[in-house]
Amino acid sequence: MPQPFHFAFFVKDLDSTRRFYGGVLGCTEGRSTETWVDFDFFGNQISAHTTGAPAPTVYAGKVDGIAVPMPHFGAVVEWDRFQAIAARVRAAGIEFIIEPRVRYEGQPGEQSTMFFLDPSGNALEFKSFRNPEHIFTPA
Repeated sequence: MPQPFHFAFFVKDLDSTRRFYGGVLGCTEGRSTETWVDFDFFGNQISAHTTGAPAPTVYAGKVDGIAVPMPHFGAVVEWDRFQAIAARVRAAGIEFIIEPRVRYEGQPGEQSTMFFLDPSGNALEFKSFRNPEHIFTPA
C-alpha cells in the first residue's frame, strides 16, 4: 500500500481555507495553530500556512494539447468519488479552470480530470483512472 505524502503550502487566510478544504472538499481537519492547519487530503496530509504568499498560478503546462495551471497539486480518487467531488465543487459555485473531462479515452491510461482554484489561488487537479492498475503505465 502506498504511503501518504505530506505537502505544505501558503494560503491567504485560515477561515476560507477551512471552508474550502473542510466544507467543500470534505477533508477532515487535523492539528492547527493560529498560522496553519492540517487536513486529511484524501489519505494524505496537507498543511496550509499563512506565513507567506501563495505561489502565483501560471497556465504554462501542456497536457493533451491543453494549457494546465502550474504549479498544482491534487489527488487521484476512485471513479465514482471523482464525480461526487465535481458535484460538490459545482454546488459551491466554484469555477472550473478545466471542466471535468475524460482524457486518453479507450487507452490504458484513460482518466477523468478537472482543475480549479482554492480561495487563495492554489491550483488543484483531481483525477481518476478508469483502470487504476494503469496509473503508471507509459503512454
